Amino acid sequence: MMKFLYCIYQILVAIPVTIVMTIWTAILVGLGCTLGDGHFWGYYPGRWWARVVTRAFLLPVKVEGREHLEPNQSYVFVANHQGAFDIFLIYGFLDRNFKWMMKYQIQQIPFVGYACRKSHQIMVDKRGVGAVRKTYTAARQILQSGNCSVVVFPEGARTFTGHMGTFRKGAFALADELQLPVVPLTINGSFNVMPRMKDWHFASWHPLSLTIHTPIYPIGTGLQNVEATMRQAYDSVMSALTPEYQGFVENPDQ
Repeated sequence: MMKFLYCIYQILVAIPVTIVMTIWTAILVGLGCTLGDGHFWGYYPGRWWARVVTRAFLLPVKVEGREHLEPNQSYVFVANHQGAFDIFLIYGFLDRNFKWMMKYQIQQIPFVGYACRKSHQIMVDKRGVGAVRKTYTAARQILQSGNCSVVVFPEGARTFTGHMGTFRKGAFALADELQLPVVPLTINGSFNVMPRMKDWHFASWHPLSLTIHTPIYPIGTGLQNVEATMRQAYDSVMSALTPEYQGFVENPDQ
């Protein structure tokens, strides 16, 4: 009965709020980035959008570990990728100005793609060596500008099982090149709310949590540092997953 009532609530309240907020936020981001400070308008409207949508779906959120982050420090955040609500959780509740490294196909989503282009989110395009190089050049410029971070899902795709797949080296190589700390993030609950197998279906009610781990500072440069950081980040993310999603499970589309 409660599940049925929650679906009715989504039809009457949560989904209309999400649609209206998405359109309004896209317009606000576009105008703000065109006329004003792109650093502000490229982040804060999206943060408000994510918070409103999460609240509209009545999803409780718990965040742990904000005390690990230093003000005015750029970070490379790396997170497990459980489901669609990862975006709302990180955007709304990480409380750090950042740019996303996201698949270029997101540009095709109405309004969302427009806002991402105007706010200069970093589109990961793997259709050639030149495109990949352009992606990491954009990320490098963002991080070198100061007081702005990037968020990466190093698995490269959402899980089919709730478990983590393998991490790719790109984000860790970028952090190594710029000698920046990597901050692992563990997401719990998003897979239960809306896994990728149920995109565009009704959400299921479930609490969300975001764990911000201790930053991993570089211990040197080069491949040894990249691999050591990646292993430590993977272990940190895994350590805070709920028991049912502990352990590696291969993701077939990585």
